[in-house]
Parts: sequence; structure tokens; C-alpha cells
Amino acid sequence: RATRIFEMVRARGYAGGVVVVRRYVRSVRPGPRAEAYLRMNTLPAEQGQVDWASFGKYQLGPATRPLSCFVMVLGWSRAVYARFTLDQSGESFLRCHALAFEYFGGAPRALLYDNLKSAVLDRVGEHIRFNPRLLELAGHYHFAPRPCAPYRGNEKGKVERTIQYLRHSFFAARRFRSLDDLNAQLAMWIEEVAHARVVPGDPEQRSVRAALDEERPVLLPLPAHRFETDYLMPIASGKQPYVRFDGNDYSIPHELVKKPLTIVASETEIRLLDGQREVARHARSYERHRVVEDPAHIEALGAQKRAARELRGRDRLRATCASADALLAEIARRGHPVGHHTTRLLSLLDRYGAADVDAAILVAIERGAFSAEGVAHVCDQRRRAQNAPPPLLIEHHDPRVRDLRVTPHRLDGYDALSSRNDKEDAK
Repeated sequence: RATRIFEMVRARGYAGGVVVVRRYVRSVRPGPRAEAYLRMNTLPAEQGQVDWASFGKYQLGPATRPLSCFVMVLGWSRAVYARFTLDQSGESFLRCHALAFEYFGGAPRALLYDNLKSAVLDRVGEHIRFNPRLLELAGHYHFAPRPCAPYRGNEKGKVERTIQYLRHSFFAARRFRSLDDLNAQLAMWIEEVAHARVVPGDPEQRSVRAALDEERPVLLPLPAHRFETDYLMPIASGKQPYVRFDGNDYSIPHELVKKPLTIVASETEIRLLDGQREVARHARSYERHRVVEDPAHIEALGAQKRAARELRGRDRLRATCASADALLAEIARRGHPVGHHTTRLLSLLDRYGAADVDAAILVAIERGAFSAEGVAHVCDQRRRAQNAPPPLLIEHHDPRVRDLRVTPHRLDGYDALSSRNDKEDAK
């Protein structure tokens, strides 16, 4: 550096300033050598180039997602396939490959990548470990994946220039309502603008569209079926009938809580499998902290809970009122809804107490009034006969108190103790 040279010459007797030294060093130091590049011409269907491009953030409800664009360019015709996504996951990478091949009508014999993790997992010199899923895709479509040398973006300059072209010619000042709307506008722009331009360096001045029509017949033919690109993952729920995927909760049948399931995520759907049996299907959400429910799952759980509450109510009646079994059995024999009468009897139990309700049930059975309304009528009669004020029902808004149930116990033992003390005092 000029400052180091200044210190060296000053130690040798130089009396001038550092500015003069800097000016002289600038004039004699050789500048950086420009690197020369070979022109790379490819044959039709010989090579394509692939890359991701980042386009900032996309606000989707309360969530913010990265907006990315997958770009594939055919080296000879310069035909483009591009698609915006909300991630750069391996599944999106593979899915966009399959869609690009279908758009072109075939696959090139080789695809060139940089060292992104969706393509290259590890690299030591010339030894490369490809992503296994990319190798499965390459085997399905019969193309050869080829990585660029590290820090050599110029080796895939066609896709790099296409990304810059897309940024400035398409995306700048672009308005869109949704990701689907953005992709629809992109597809129209590719057809009307990108493929209408002249192929760079073509002496015949062919358009990209015309060159693609010439290249299609020599592309590798597509297989009978598209490569499977859905994301598979083992998953299990907690205590609630929901599984969490990509920041959102999806409902499952309540009987599968805490059981191992398999989630199959496509671009638009979430499917849940119990072994090979599909147990749930939802539209995929790209927001955050959304609860996506199937009404049938919630209704089935609610029905089970209602049945459980009814059974717990019957158990409480049996534990506190000995004659409740006979009344409920007769109600069921007559075909009346047992749940309704159980709920009403529980309300009477909270209002009048176990002793009064049990006595009223016996009177109602003797009169043949087999219903909760008949028991309520007897309770009111007994209160009026005793000149007792109507019971005051206290409403609790706190669910911890409102749902608390305490089983009353017999107090005969305390009465016996008090009578014994009275006898001892009399002596």
C-alpha cells in the first residue's frame, strides 16, 4: 500500500508528504488484469441453465414471505421459463423443473447450476455430492446435472442476464393482486415480450419463439408421468386435533390425536395419511398462525364431548340421587331425550340440593310424572309448603368455578355428634 511505502522511504530520508507518494504509486502500479472469456456456443437442446432470483418480501395477510423466482433458460434458443414462488425449498425447485420441461415440450441434455443446496450438497475440488432428489429428477427426465465452478457465475451468464432482464423489463413498478396474478402476468410477458425479441448474436435474426419451435423436436421427450414433487414428512399432533406445518395448524380426526401420520404437501394442498389411507385434506395456507379446519372434524369432536358431558351428568345424578336411575330409565323407555332431562335435573340439583331433588324424584315417580319438569314442579311445591324462599342460583362467569362440581356428603354423623354433646350437657 502507498502508506507502507511512505513509511519505508521516510525512514530512508524522504522529507515530502504522503500525498505525493500516493500520486506516484498510482501512476506506476499496474492495474488489475482483465480476464478474457471464451465464447460458449451450444447446440440445440444441448444445455439449459437454472437459477433462483430473490425479489424481496411479499406481504400475505399478517405474514411476510420471501418472494423468489425460478428461472430456466435454454442455451441455444434463449427460451425462458420463469415462475414466482414463496420459498426456495427443494420441493419448489423440483416442481418448477417439471413445469419448465412441460412448457418447453422436453428437457435439454444437460442443465447447468451454481452451488445452491438444492443441487449440490457438498463439494471438495472436483468431487461433487449432488442432492439425491435432484439425481432422482435427472434420472426421471434423463438429463445430466452439471455444476459451475465455484465463484464462476459467468459460466451460466445466459440465465444471469435473463434474471436482470426480468428484473428491469418485467418486475420494475409491477402491480399484482396475488402470487397467481403475478405468475399469470409473467407468463404473458414471456410470450409477448421475452420470446418476441431476437436471439442475441443470431446472424439469421430469428426470434426466440421461432428458435424454440426449431429446438423443441430435438429436446429429450417427456416421460409418461410427471415427477412426484410433493413434500413428505412424518408428523403427529399434540393433545388437540391439529398438526402444524409451515407455521399453520391443520385439523385431523380427533381419534388420530398423538398417532403417527404422514403429511403430503403440494403447492396447493395438504393431505394427511394414516398409513396409505387419506384421513384429511386441506387447501394449503402460506400465511402464518392460521388454523385451517374441516368442519366435519370439529363437529365429530363436539358430538363426542357432548356425549361425554351427558354421561358425566348421569354419573353425578346417580352418585347424589339414589332414585335418579329409575327416573332416567323410564324416560328412556318412553323415547324422550335423556340428555335434555339430565341437563334439567342437574340444574335442579345445583339450585335445590341433592336431598330435596332426590325426594322430589320419588314423589314424581309415584305420581307418574316421568320428566324433569315434573320433578321441578314437586320441588316448587315442597318449597311453598315449607314457606321457604325460592333458591337463589349464583352464576359464575369464571369457567374454573362454573365447571367445578363438588359431590355433597351426608351430614348425619355431625348431627349425631351434636345430639351426644347435648345429652352430656344435660347430665
